[in-house]
Amino acid sequence: MEYLALWMFLAAVGLLLVGFPVAFTLGGTAVLFTLIGSDMLGFLPWDPQFRIARLNILPQRIYGTIMENYTLVAVPFFVFMGVMLEKSGLAEDLLETMGVLFGKLRGGLAISVVVVGTLLAASTGVVGASVVTMAVLALPVMMKYRYDPALSSGVVAASGTLGQIIPPSIVLVILGDQIGVSVGQLFLGSIIPGVILAGAYVLWVAIVAFRKPAAAPALPAEARTLRGGKLARKILLSMLPPLFLIIVVLGTIFFGIATPTESGAMGAVGALLLAAINRRLNLRSLIDTLDQTVKLTSMVFIILVGATAFTMVFTALHGDRLVENFLLNLPGGEWGFLLFTMLILFVLGFFIDFIEITFIVVPLIAPIALQFFGPEMMLWFGVVIAVNLQTSFLTPPFGFSLFYLKGVAPPEIRTGHIYKGIVPFIIIQLLLLLLVILFPQLVTWLPRMSQV
Repeated sequence: MEYLALWMFLAAVGLLLVGFPVAFTLGGTAVLFTLIGSDMLGFLPWDPQFRIARLNILPQRIYGTIMENYTLVAVPFFVFMGVMLEKSGLAEDLLETMGVLFGKLRGGLAISVVVVGTLLAASTGVVGASVVTMAVLALPVMMKYRYDPALSSGVVAASGTLGQIIPPSIVLVILGDQIGVSVGQLFLGSIIPGVILAGAYVLWVAIVAFRKPAAAPALPAEARTLRGGKLARKILLSMLPPLFLIIVVLGTIFFGIATPTESGAMGAVGALLLAAINRRLNLRSLIDTLDQTVKLTSMVFIILVGATAFTMVFTALHGDRLVENFLLNLPGGEWGFLLFTMLILFVLGFFIDFIEITFIVVPLIAPIALQFFGPEMMLWFGVVIAVNLQTSFLTPPFGFSLFYLKGVAPPEIRTGHIYKGIVPFIIIQLLLLLLVILFPQLVTWLPRMSQV
């Protein structure tokens, strides 16, 4: 039965790699191997512990996992908030203002992209919207002022994915549910690593601008039209909306006023208010936002349905024992386990999306991590996974941010430029991963402060 579970896992991965839809691959594999394991198809000797009645349990398990899970209600709230903010003009105002503010510095435009990506990540959490918005707004300007195409595309793709690690992040909501850690604590634990990552991006841009001035020139004086009081007023007006949402969403969690789900609801209302203030709220934009929210949320939940069925059947086939025996007997103890799982997650990120990785792999490794590190360190382990999963958006050939970027990039930005430009940022992320592993206090300090 354990080897049947192994074949089940390999079948699912193989189908994913050849391009079958994730949800139907997981759910279909679960149903097929339920039939095989119960000998309904006559392939194997009947196992009295694996009855066909398990097919009746699947709907009950799925209902209990999704319909009765209060934490997952936060997903549509945060998706709605991010999509509505995309239509409110927040990113456009921020990029314009930050471009003028940092424009006199070499690499100033690229630095402004990182700053805006950080603020958008902390107020939206939707990666696709951030990458597309900044690519449409920033890349033509960077090309106009002769920025290096590789640096330009790399900084846009990397900055747009900061919403993966900086809360409110959809991946942190899903991770918290999968590993049994408070989503609010995960939000707080990921703030410092996210800020360090954004700072490292800025540092890299500064280094490139210093070594190769032609690759990241300063804006000419005629392009910096705002100065003095007008510039200060523009900065204030541009910064207030994202700061307002950051306080509403993260501040209420930090001070214990609201749960992540409740703060997500308040963030959705806040996004509506900001769109109304910017005079971008109308029936058409509201319908478009709701339509996109339903599509993105449905995608997440249908994958969760398939993953729940897959995990249940995999466990019934004693696959959890196979995984546990293998991981617990790796050389090096907990460090060997950590190295192996991080390597597996990183390699999988080359081929499949973070949602599939979270739903397929994380439930298998979380119980073993609990044995190695204990419940008090599962928060740290969750953030380590999140930092690693962030690379899945950037690693060729199937990094989603790269696809988003290529789809809206100017013609002079070629695929080779995108792949070349993203490599330094992947290295920076891996260095951050090592830093978080070696210094767990980067994750645990802020959650402990919130409990004082």
